[in-house]
Amino acid sequence: MKLDIRTVAFFSSLFAVAAAHENQATTKWPTPEYHTLPPLREQAEIQDAWTQERRDNIPKLLTKYGIDAWLVSQREYAEDTAFWSLKWAQEFSSRRRTTLLFLANPSDDTPYSYKWVDNKGTMWAELRDVLEAQNVESIAINNHSLIAFSSGLHAGELEAIREGLGEKWASSLVAEPMLGVEYIGTMPAGRAEWYRRLQSTVWAAISEAFSEKVITPGTTTTDDVRWWLREKLQQMNYTTWFHPDVMIVDETTWESDPIQTDPPRRLIRYGDMLHVDFGLTALGLNTDTQHLAYVLHPGQTEDDVPQGLIEGLKKGNRLQDILISQMKVGRTGNEILKAALEQMHNEGIEGKIYSHPVGDWGHSAGPLFGMFDLQEGVPVIGDLPLLSNTYYSIELMVRHFVPEWNKSLNFPLEEDVMWDGDAAARGDNPWKWAIGRQEKFHLIRTPAEASENIRGDL
Repeated sequence: MKLDIRTVAFFSSLFAVAAAHENQATTKWPTPEYHTLPPLREQAEIQDAWTQERRDNIPKLLTKYGIDAWLVSQREYAEDTAFWSLKWAQEFSSRRRTTLLFLANPSDDTPYSYKWVDNKGTMWAELRDVLEAQNVESIAINNHSLIAFSSGLHAGELEAIREGLGEKWASSLVAEPMLGVEYIGTMPAGRAEWYRRLQSTVWAAISEAFSEKVITPGTTTTDDVRWWLREKLQQMNYTTWFHPDVMIVDETTWESDPIQTDPPRRLIRYGDMLHVDFGLTALGLNTDTQHLAYVLHPGQTEDDVPQGLIEGLKKGNRLQDILISQMKVGRTGNEILKAALEQMHNEGIEGKIYSHPVGDWGHSAGPLFGMFDLQEGVPVIGDLPLLSNTYYSIELMVRHFVPEWNKSLNFPLEEDVMWDGDAAARGDNPWKWAIGRQEKFHLIRTPAEASENIRGDL
């Protein structure tokens, strides 16, 4: 039988989804559970150990990029973006003028880092003396025009630096965007255990939010669930870096960039497919997760979830696999995006990829793999190289036709991955799920005797 290109693509996609389904059937992810944060003093000790590990690596970073010194200076409440990853846990802001200097190759008995807190301008002479004694020729500052993690130096502070340094040293100022990007994007080894705990807490909160404990069809709204998630975090002394998004998925959901619109407040009903976008913040770390749920009709079980929805989720899992397989260290974000989209199209999958680094920030330092409205590549940030020892949010969506509803729907998913150095040393794929990934719908169950007078639109 002669097959045309479309037929080959269809069967390739079908076989890929089936294979993924077969593999996933034996996957056993850890049962998610809530993790209580330690006392504040202990949290500070944990965070400061991570910060010290990162700071100790700065001389190597400077040498890597051929820079003699790194100057990070700011006024109170006008901090450089990099300051938040350089500060100690008990620092809540810079004080007066807070100036940090790091050296690549300090001479014997000379520290590699200096800090001045000054309100009189006397620190400039001391700074110049250090530069002179260390024979510094290049001084990196964070004033790149397009990369946030390397552009945190305020314009007024730059003027103050130039005046304070004088003509000789001001002429040595240079911009090296990868310095800030790599410092912030590189994760200390000790963070891994706590990052998994935070992910477990996220999964536990989503599992509870997307259950009959929180949702009563015909009574609960999407906004109720959003605020429940916020309150849950507050009760546990966590917070979040954005207000959670909870929405009912229909044929119009995610047709435009979701960041441009606030999800409407809607009543949850039987037969609805639900979506959540949720990230918590603790210990200087951030997570980012998107899951899907289905509201069963009274008396229904997992076996009653429409098969079209199940296949849409599995297709999303397949696109996750495709993207991770293309995440090669040293490739640019745009190269990874292009390769993943080509493989996606060759397998007959329709979708979008818009993944990003995560860690110190929800959208952290490193290359982007697409944006919702930039599937041809992301200028500047998409051209950064992928680094090892970092965390990523694998954020994407597929579009899939659901026969039971005679509609095509978008299936957005997001899970965080972490770098596994041991796997990399073995030649295996080093990107591992922080705790796992969603492969089954969260289910909102209702007893068989409950009223069915509230039904979904679909």
